[in-house]
Amino acid sequence: MALVLGAAPGTGQAAGAPATASGKTEQAIFAGGCFWCVEADFEKLPGVIAAESGYTGGKEPNPSYEQVSAHATGHAEAVRLSYDPAKVSYAQLVEYFWRHIDPTVKDQQFCDHGPQYRSGIYPLDASQKQIAEASKAALLKSGRFKQVYTEIVAAGPFWPAEDYHQDYYKKNPVRYQYYRFGCGRDARVKELWGEAH
Repeated sequence: MALVLGAAPGTGQAAGAPATASGKTEQAIFAGGCFWCVEADFEKLPGVIAAESGYTGGKEPNPSYEQVSAHATGHAEAVRLSYDPAKVSYAQLVEYFWRHIDPTVKDQQFCDHGPQYRSGIYPLDASQKQIAEASKAALLKSGRFKQVYTEIVAAGPFWPAEDYHQDYYKKNPVRYQYYRFGCGRDARVKELWGEAH
């Protein structure tokens, strides 16, 4: 069954989102290549309550990893965040996201190639869309990169990935670190953004 994003009736919170001390939880969706890495990066950020790996941006309902990997669905590997807006703003999430991806490439991230590894920001409402678009425009205006391929597309259904993908970096730390190092993710991020990313 799909977990489609949206407010739970009468709560002002997204369905299934954990409660926070402030009583308010919001959600955000980002794609930055391998969802294991995006999930691991965001779970280090104060104010992020949870990160869930999944698929979004395509047409196929409830896709499997194999289908997405075969380019049969149009989906990207993505991560859905639950966060406390009293501790971290959506604008801060977007800025953090930029500094953990390579926005200069199309349909790939680091060693992973194919449309399922494209980078993207998937706003859940008009406010998130405005923030994401303004941030992308500012990045381009800065002159740091000649082109930014990261797509900004209104969020559609988010389909959680298989259980073995969730918290992969915690369940399989040695394999995860081997993959991340071998893929050159951190080296490329440092090259693009410098030490403080």
